[in-house]
Amino acid sequence: MSPKGDKKLFLLDAMALIYRAHFAFSKNPRINSKGLNTGIMLGFTNTLLEVLEKEKPTHIAVAFDTKAPTFRHVQFEAYKANRLEQPEDIEVGIPWVKKIVEGFNIPILEMDGFEADDIIGTIAKKAERTSFVVYMMTPDKDYGQIVDDHIFLYKPAFMGNGVDIMGPKEVCAKWDIEHVDQVRDILGLMGDAVDNIPGIPGIGEKTAVKFLKEFGSVEGLLQNTDKLKGKQKENVENFAQQGLLSKELATIKIDVPVSFDEVALHYDGPNEEKLKAIFSELEFRTLTQRVFGEKMKKAPAKISEQLGLFGPVDSGKTVSPAIEEEELTEEEVPTPEVPQVYDSILTTANDYHKVEGETAIKELLSYLELQDEFCFDSETTSLNPNEAELVGLSFAYVPGEAFYIPFPSDQEKARKQLELFRGIFENENITKIGQNIKYDMLVLKNYGMEVKGKLYDTMLAHYLIEPEGKHSMDWLAQQYLSYKPVSIESLIGKKGKNQGTMRDVDVDEVVAYAAEDADITLKLKQKFDPIIKENGLEKLLHEVENPLIEVLTDMEFEGVKIDTASLAELSVLLDEESKVIEKRVYELAGVRFNLASPKQLGEVLFEKLKLDPKAKKTKTGQYATGEEILSKLANEHEIAEAILEYRQMVKLKSTYVDALPTMINPKTGRVHTTYNQFVAATGRLSSINPNLQNIPIRTARGREIRKAFVPRDENHVILSADYSQIELRIMAAFSQDASMIEAFKQGRDIHATTAAKIFKVPLEEVTTDMRRKAKTANFGIIYGISVFGLSQRLAIPRSEAKEIIDAYFTEFPAVKEYMDGAIEKARKNEYVETILGRRRYLRDINSRNMTMRGFAERNAINAPLQGSAADLIKVAMIHVYRWMKKEKLKSKMILQVHDELVFDAHKDEVELLQKEIPKLMCNAVKIDVPLEVETGIGKDWLQAH
Repeated sequence: MSPKGDKKLFLLDAMALIYRAHFAFSKNPRINSKGLNTGIMLGFTNTLLEVLEKEKPTHIAVAFDTKAPTFRHVQFEAYKANRLEQPEDIEVGIPWVKKIVEGFNIPILEMDGFEADDIIGTIAKKAERTSFVVYMMTPDKDYGQIVDDHIFLYKPAFMGNGVDIMGPKEVCAKWDIEHVDQVRDILGLMGDAVDNIPGIPGIGEKTAVKFLKEFGSVEGLLQNTDKLKGKQKENVENFAQQGLLSKELATIKIDVPVSFDEVALHYDGPNEEKLKAIFSELEFRTLTQRVFGEKMKKAPAKISEQLGLFGPVDSGKTVSPAIEEEELTEEEVPTPEVPQVYDSILTTANDYHKVEGETAIKELLSYLELQDEFCFDSETTSLNPNEAELVGLSFAYVPGEAFYIPFPSDQEKARKQLELFRGIFENENITKIGQNIKYDMLVLKNYGMEVKGKLYDTMLAHYLIEPEGKHSMDWLAQQYLSYKPVSIESLIGKKGKNQGTMRDVDVDEVVAYAAEDADITLKLKQKFDPIIKENGLEKLLHEVENPLIEVLTDMEFEGVKIDTASLAELSVLLDEESKVIEKRVYELAGVRFNLASPKQLGEVLFEKLKLDPKAKKTKTGQYATGEEILSKLANEHEIAEAILEYRQMVKLKSTYVDALPTMINPKTGRVHTTYNQFVAATGRLSSINPNLQNIPIRTARGREIRKAFVPRDENHVILSADYSQIELRIMAAFSQDASMIEAFKQGRDIHATTAAKIFKVPLEEVTTDMRRKAKTANFGIIYGISVFGLSQRLAIPRSEAKEIIDAYFTEFPAVKEYMDGAIEKARKNEYVETILGRRRYLRDINSRNMTMRGFAERNAINAPLQGSAADLIKVAMIHVYRWMKKEKLKSKMILQVHDELVFDAHKDEVELLQKEIPKLMCNAVKIDVPLEVETGIGKDWLQAH
């Protein structure tokens, strides 16, 4: 074996280096004669050559992210949700960068479900064990957790700063921590805005470091909250699970199932023919000479139409239409700061007024009453509408002019002043415009004020235009109006314990901020209207999304009653059961140990019991004992199954059973979840505080959580109405498969029918096992499940899984035809549509990268089905809500989860509800397959469901 140092491996984080090149050349783009911006390709190649020439690695690889969701997105839906849409030049540049890497004969590392840093972390650890010195080349701070005695973080030179090579000593010094593993704890506590990792509110870097010095880790902090005080103690206790989740999200995996092939990673020089052809196409003359010692003929200049909106940048240089590529030294690389030219309140003519006193307010109201539509916005003391006090209201109905009305802090006086506005808010002939208007409506509703008439939410309009984009007002203003609004932090301070509220700000400062909000929102509405029309989204916006706001406002306002006694009993039961399981684990192990300690657990499982001679270890040297590891062992070893069950009990207790009572509003005595219409790209609603979609239902104890959701009083019961197999029915309608349509029309069991067909037996001879396999196939195939995926899901050989899939498509040929057609249509349009025209853009559908293209193809099949199911239940909610309101029923719709609606049903109205609600839901949107709705009633949600 070679001594350490003989083998030198460089692992490059492609996306980090690509973004670095993007920002470096954004001020001075490199446009070749074909009109292609080659800045990213040039910047990346220069960086790569620097490494190859100066560092002379013996081995090298480049890791890429794929667009498939990772395990982090599964753990936390909002992971990286705040990131801006990838710039177009990066979209174009990535395939070229991959070509260049291949031209250099350097391996590309990527894997669906994992990020580049996970792949790099795994390879780095494997390489170190085989006598390599490893350099992880990236500017990303998260990699600090991976460094070791022979693994270094290699920050490339940039803007006059030299190369920065960091080992454990340098990383610990930078963060002021004792060991590199604490980088995960720092990020878990303070969060990471770039990746939308939440952390614990009120904890910044300095506080995180202080806590780690005292308690050692996030877990150590959570075990010592009695030593904290005030708001800090409250935040740490309330957001404990969020802190643990944040640490997990920030943890780079080092056990990705990727092999380390030392021979494949050895660098033997470029593929001359291939790389020359790439350089020729990109017109890299200087690089051609640098790499191959040959000059290249200059391409003829071509007049470009890419002129800047504001002429040349302030450098005074005019960008040539076809700039000759040149080699740049690090000192010459342009600054990464992108010059943004935005208008602001200081550079734009506006007419913003403060309106005070009853006479002035009534004069403003007389003008608002004459409008067909106006925009309004509320200023409050809290982001939680159930806790917020009204500080002021702003209005706009003509672009460039807006009005702000401050409200007194005395709540009785505030309510009296608000009464003056009842006429305009309850006028059904005036359309009300807002940005996240549901929040403002809830604030007003808590003051007894209803907002009636048509609604228009600019967030929702943009959500339909760009489902996976960012929808905040500040971002929209910059993107669509080239305008930078007044920052909220400039008024009330940065987020944290010292942040104030709008009530603390001088009213004259609030006027500009609040009036500007209403004005910008009105301008955005006028900007979005033609785009909505052009994309055929008018019906979806005006008949589904905007009308749904009123429905959700009422549902959130009503809330749901929680039986805390039931949860307390379940908490005790889970505690007792977990102790019984814990005792069983000790019996099986033959020794007592700390079951919550991964280190001790690993030693028991893999050293004492020797369950796996090839057991994996984490970067800290202890054995990996995660769920994936234990699940593989569970079929053969009872102790692994018991440990998994123990962990499920503990998680159920802490995450749900003990957490739900803390979410009860002290004023109403109910839990008020918040529904989001603009988060899931599929069109599905999501919810937070609590996340109803994540309430576990697969285990008996998990289902018991639903038992805690109870009617408001003895005069009500819980009623559940649930669509049956909605996505399969939509698939039958879309594909027009005669066999599926007939089965649904005849009311036959679709899974048994499928089993009879693919296993070629009479319906009455279908076994339970056959039906189980057919059910998995039914749902899996329409989501693009592979032979490997089906074999894993059903625990059957791949050959059998292949036979099932082949038989499925033979028996349901129209389904296969539909799926192929959906992909082909998506390739042509680069988007797919739901039954109501909701779009999902698939920009990678024509990608030359097989992995990226495959993910887009699966979405091309699945997105119209999921999205149409979302359309359908939203329309159903509107129809049911309007019918209940028209009939003046005492019952209330209180929850929406997946394909289910839940009601607080008055006992006198149960029979009527059970008769009418299924009708309304089944007729929400007409399709060629009969829809079916199952209803149930009970003393709690579990019993009703």
